Formats: sequence, C-alpha cells, structure tokens
Amino acid sequence: MNTATLTTIDSIMRTAPVIPVLTLDDPADAVPVAEALVSGGLNVLEVTLRTPAALDCIRAMAEVDGAIVGAGTVLNARDLDLSLDAGARFIVSPGLTEPLGRAAIDRGAAFLPGVATAGDIMRGLDLGLTHFKFFPATASGGIPALKALAAPFHQCRFCPTGGITEQTAKDWLALDPVLCVGGSWLVPSEQQDYDAIRKTAERAILP
Repeated sequence: MNTATLTTIDSIMRTAPVIPVLTLDDPADAVPVAEALVSGGLNVLEVTLRTPAALDCIRAMAEVDGAIVGAGTVLNARDLDLSLDAGARFIVSPGLTEPLGRAAIDRGAAFLPGVATAGDIMRGLDLGLTHFKFFPATASGGIPALKALAAPFHQCRFCPTGGITEQTAKDWLALDPVLCVGGSWLVPSEQQDYDAIRKTAERAILP
C-alpha cells in the first residue's frame, strides 16, 4: 500500500478553494479531465467510487503532473484499502463510522469524513479528527446550518459538499471555518469539452 505520498488533510484542503467531485464512467476520460482541471488551477481532485471505472481512473489520474487525487464515496475499510492501493492521496466518505475512521487513522490516510450533525462531529472529535466534509451541504440546512454547527466546534474546519454551485461557492468560502468546497459542477457527466472544463476551473479560483 502506498502511503508514502500521503499528506495531511489540512494541507490538501488549503491547496485550492474548490475540490472537483468527479464521477467517471470511462478511464479514457481520466487523464484529459485531470489535465484540464490542473491546467485551470485546481489540482486537488476527488474521484467518487460510484462507477466500476473509478479505481482505474484514480490510477490514471495519479500519474498526471501536479494532480493530487483522492477517492470519494469511501464506505468501509475495503474501499479505503483499494483506494490507497490505486494511488489515492486522500480519502473522502459521505459519513463517519467508527470502523472506517479507525481504519483511516491506522493507515495514516488523509481522511475527510462526512458530517451533518453535532453528534457526527463529536464522534469525529472522539477519534481525533478535526476536518470534515459537511454533507449534503444544501439539503442539511445550507450556510445557516453550518454556521450553527461550527459555533461550538471552533477547532473544526469544513469542506461543504452537495448542492453547491459555481454561483454559491463564494458564499460558502466566505465562512471562516470553511477551507474549501466540493463541487460536481466543474465536470458535468456529459461534459467532454476539456477546454470548457479548464475555463470553469479558472473561474473557480478567482476571488
């Protein structure tokens, strides 16, 4: 298992304001999509384990110069190990269970678990975790909900994901506890115009 190239989730979250959330059906798309995003200024890329091609896409994208590729929709320790073996440098899950959290810690993985409630955050803190994906961000109450949740947990930092758009991303990023946002708008499932992907990435990093 390749953990030598893993770094902290804090440094990954601070690398770029938006983490593209990618669901890819064809490994042939992986490299050109990654190259377009990296050239546009977004080099932290999350590939969700929602398709049979996901692990092959992670392997391919991990070879792209400048790309920091992670695995999303990681549900258990088996998913975690397969993702790390494929070259994932960080791990994202939609929720937080103690078995997955302990497995990620044991393997030294840069881990971003999903939370939606105070109880979720407290469970993470009990495991020694302080960085979380607020998910699903819009459906869980949006910015007012995250503000209310973050208030008693001053040590925590967040990556809201789910329902965030190019237009609303800046509002989330203006919150002090938010280091970055996750967005699927950068690469729509039907999108194969790599120049358009690059231009969307460039817009995402503008202040």
